[in-house]
Amino acid sequence: MKARRLLPALLLAGAVHAQTEAPWVWRLPPDVPPPRVPADNPMSAAKVELGRHLFYDRRLSVNGRLACAGCHEQRRAFTDGRALAVGATGEKTGRNAQQLSNVGWHSTYTWANPALTTLERQVLVPIFGTDPVEMGVDDGNREAILGRLRADPAAVARFAAAFPGDAAPLNFANVGRALAAFQRTLISFDSRYDRAQRGELRLTAAERRGRDLFFGEKAECFHCHSGFNFNDQAVHQRSREAPTPFHNTGQYDLDGRGAYPLGNRGVYEISGRPEDMGAFRAPSLRNVAVTAPYLHDGSLKTLAEVVRTYAAGGRLTRHGPLAGDGRRNPYKSELIGSIRLSPREQADLVAFLKTLTDERFLHDPRFADPAAEAPRR
Repeated sequence: MKARRLLPALLLAGAVHAQTEAPWVWRLPPDVPPPRVPADNPMSAAKVELGRHLFYDRRLSVNGRLACAGCHEQRRAFTDGRALAVGATGEKTGRNAQQLSNVGWHSTYTWANPALTTLERQVLVPIFGTDPVEMGVDDGNREAILGRLRADPAAVARFAAAFPGDAAPLNFANVGRALAAFQRTLISFDSRYDRAQRGELRLTAAERRGRDLFFGEKAECFHCHSGFNFNDQAVHQRSREAPTPFHNTGQYDLDGRGAYPLGNRGVYEISGRPEDMGAFRAPSLRNVAVTAPYLHDGSLKTLAEVVRTYAAGGRLTRHGPLAGDGRRNPYKSELIGSIRLSPREQADLVAFLKTLTDERFLHDPRFADPAAEAPRR
């Protein structure tokens, strides 16, 4: 009799628990603080799962041909292997698709926009952007695209679970919130470098020499690629300020006065200030070995080429429309100087950079296409 009385209470407790999801718990290394999360978009398992489905959903594009994952493939650390990303209509974007490892800790997003400081805002840029067109959503087709999702009972249920307080949760604002929540879970701290730091393995002699060069004053890589995320724009819950440096690394000088190619002039295109010519964000180097090609325009094909270019203090282009001596660009960062590195030292640096690859991250089923989990019929 006593057990019968307890049963309704247990069922009620279960119902309450189902409606009130447990707080999100970040599982991070001891030296990594949790990322900032906007107060109006708290993390939840239901929201993350919705974001994962949306990340792989081609229905979000104008013609149903492109999902976010089309330019951000997990096995490439969520890049696409192209010099320039390609939108749903075939239009090239003009910039290299950036990797998404630990994207939740970035201070700014995209290559050269100091004002784009949250994932919630960033994820809507490729969806609604018109120059270039990526996903191709606009005021004329947005309701039709949402209609594709509203016709899918499973999608409707996922939105309702992710945003239980909304009377009409299936909208593009919530698309952005869910995508941002999912991307904050793309956490990568299990590379060979990380394991060596934890004492779980020992790097090879070449990798150790490369590590010492990387963090030393001879190669000076650490000035722009430091901290737990190997970049200089990391922000977290305990940050007092959000650093937002951008750098001209001496890749071009088309006119002898510092000009970069039209449409790829960095922060200058937003600010109009001469000193911002060619200034781009230093990307995180986590998983860098699988994210080729490199730079904002994908113009360097290999890590060896990147190391060689920076060791030379920039790039000299002798012929063609991009001819010029970027090494002499008047706006080049003072952090980029001519560095004397032997061929072996350059090879050692590349060997070290390869230790930043996190194989578990590249194949983690939590980040993979949910369609791959569907049972076969």
